[in-house]
Amino acid sequence: MAKADIAMVGLGVMGQNLALNMESKGFGVLGYDYLPEKTDKFITQRAAGKNITGVRSLEELVRALASPRKIMMMVPAGKAVDELIESLAPRLEPGDILIDGGNSYFKDTIRRTKDIESKGLLYIGTGVSGGEEGALIGPSIMPGGSPDAWPHVKPIFQRICAKVADGSPCCEWVGSDGAGHFVKMVHNGIEYGDMQLISEAYFLLANALGMTAAEMAGVFADWNAGELDSYLIEITADILTKIDPETGRPIVDIIKDTAAQKGTGMWTSQTALELGVAAPTIAEAVFARCISAIRDERVAAAKTLTGPSQVYTGDKAGFIEAIRKALYASKICSYAQGFQLMREASNIHGWGLDFGDIALMWRGGCIIRARFLGHIKEAFDAQPNLANLLLAPYFTQAIDSAQESWRLVVSEAVRLGIPVPALGSALAYYDSYRRDKLPANLLQAQRDYFGAHTYERIDKPGVFHTEWI
Repeated sequence: MAKADIAMVGLGVMGQNLALNMESKGFGVLGYDYLPEKTDKFITQRAAGKNITGVRSLEELVRALASPRKIMMMVPAGKAVDELIESLAPRLEPGDILIDGGNSYFKDTIRRTKDIESKGLLYIGTGVSGGEEGALIGPSIMPGGSPDAWPHVKPIFQRICAKVADGSPCCEWVGSDGAGHFVKMVHNGIEYGDMQLISEAYFLLANALGMTAAEMAGVFADWNAGELDSYLIEITADILTKIDPETGRPIVDIIKDTAAQKGTGMWTSQTALELGVAAPTIAEAVFARCISAIRDERVAAAKTLTGPSQVYTGDKAGFIEAIRKALYASKICSYAQGFQLMREASNIHGWGLDFGDIALMWRGGCIIRARFLGHIKEAFDAQPNLANLLLAPYFTQAIDSAQESWRLVVSEAVRLGIPVPALGSALAYYDSYRRDKLPANLLQAQRDYFGAHTYERIDKPGVFHTEWI
């Protein structure tokens, strides 16, 4: 019996769909789950008649794999990954490859890569984006880890991943140790920002203009036909058309306004703070979920705290167009923050990230896939050392054309008492980045006053301290 090309350990929906995807592209797959009944159900139902074999033990799995063995782990991040590695590593031979396809923290992947390589094995930590559907028909895949492992998994990953219009695969080697999981973490952070920005646009349409879900669905569908064309805008239009059969109301209107999170947005924000990179829009998106979670407090506070409750009385069509422009400009800033974070991490860890390749990988299959990622790729292809996306001609012009509308939307939101933390923070980021002078001089004086922290001067070199008292 021919040995399998790759094993999938962890047969949740993502693991199952990746296994089915691999099999459909001509690869022999082994399936294993620590719950035997889950393995049996998968093999006898979804995988019936396919070149996917279920195994009941890790020993059987190792025996049935072709060398070098390629084992993809689709288990929850954290302790489960470490425990699985501890069980698998002693059973493997030098050159065998362990692949973590979950949303592991990149620092864990750095540690695991070093440990696995010390045993003569190879390790890959790869981001997989696109959700359950993407896993089945073509996700975006962001692998990093042991470079020697890439030639062995490249044929599989680039066959199963999404493709852009010219056939280019949405999968390329990212860099050593934790690079792949870092890029996926930032992808998710940008996703947080994108979702919050879109939600704020929806909130403005609903509260400032009093639009119905059906009317807003039409607006988002129109936006998706232009420069905002993206997966998240597309599904937003679809979501707003769905009616609850029990109440006859739009489903979006009966969903409780408390958002959950799994941690990758928080990790992105924490890492930005650790590296000293400004990523306020991503952080505000995380904080927006936090404040949404204290709904009972908000409902109680709404009975006591006051604020404006007006609606926009100007030109409705003009304000809708202004919101569209504000959303696009804010989206640019959110991505700019994410790419600056990746640039800093790449410099610190020596990953040599190719930002054009990353933009290409995100153009298909993943949750943040969008038309404008093509412009990001073009920007970095033209200037590989581009300091900030805002400085690329396309994005400079896009911001210029949107500025007046962007400022109008944020100021009107403030006037009407409608919270737009992500839209507002994106504008503040832009205004901070474009200023040649910020108030940090006073801040440094304050630090020197109470803590003798010293300061630098603009008229001569050196470090100085003033006896303020």
